[in-house]
Amino acid sequence: MRLRADIWVSAYLRRCASEGAYSVLRRRGAPEAGAIFVKIDRLDGSAALFGPAPQSEVKDAGERLFARLHREPWITPAEAEAKLAREISFDPDLWIVETEDRLGRCFFDINNE
Repeated sequence: MRLRADIWVSAYLRRCASEGAYSVLRRRGAPEAGAIFVKIDRLDGSAALFGPAPQSEVKDAGERLFARLHREPWITPAEAEAKLAREISFDPDLWIVETEDRLGRCFFDINNE
């Protein structure tokens, strides 16, 4: 069984705080199963945006696997915001978490394929 979105986000925010990264919930989505998007801002003019990986890539039905939503390793924060705006137009029940970390760390599983 997959962890509810609200519980996953709460745990992620705590994990970021314990690792010394500042993270905030920007948009609350559907508590049970809303899609979660995470923006990582390195505070140097570069950012990364992660969203749900394609379901075909998820091996365990209970895990949340994320994928980078752009080809380049880092994009500008404005580009990330434009991508988020497009996602919101498709799915108004999504979650947005923003993390500020100069090291650019993310604390979740990423699909690297």
